[in-house]
Amino acid sequence: MSDSTFPEPVARPRVAAGVLFFDEAGRVLLVKPTYKDGWEIPGGYLRPGETPSEAAAREVEEELAIKPPLGPLLVADWAPHAGEGDKLLFVFDGGRLDRAERAAVTPDGVEISAWAYHDRDQLEHLLIPRLARRVLAALDHRGEGGTRYLEHGIPWDR
Repeated sequence: MSDSTFPEPVARPRVAAGVLFFDEAGRVLLVKPTYKDGWEIPGGYLRPGETPSEAAAREVEEELAIKPPLGPLLVADWAPHAGEGDKLLFVFDGGRLDRAERAAVTPDGVEISAWAYHDRDQLEHLLIPRLARRVLAALDHRGEGGTRYLEHGIPWDR
């Protein structure tokens, strides 16, 4: 069906997926991009025909050289951005990385220059506000089961 079939424009969001990984103390793994300031969670945009879980796994392997299994989807966030357009963002639970996985983590040096674990109370200072809201909502929902729907990183409970 082409856009000309619809009587009015429809959303065409950019879609991305990321993963939350933890250490034995419950700290969150963040990555330092080479192409912008601040920290991020591992992940990135989907390629055509790719599912969110496939993109998340691919991005983790590309960025950090590890292939741990992904856990459940924690949150789906509708987060339009004035300058970048509509976005639909997924965050998966990567669970706790074991000693061997942590030892194998190798930033690609192209997109990612470093990685580190951070306590929950540091996240609002390290992440841009919209990502911090999304990650904190995912952390709050972790362990409850199911997926939480967000708008701009804020749980939508109606």
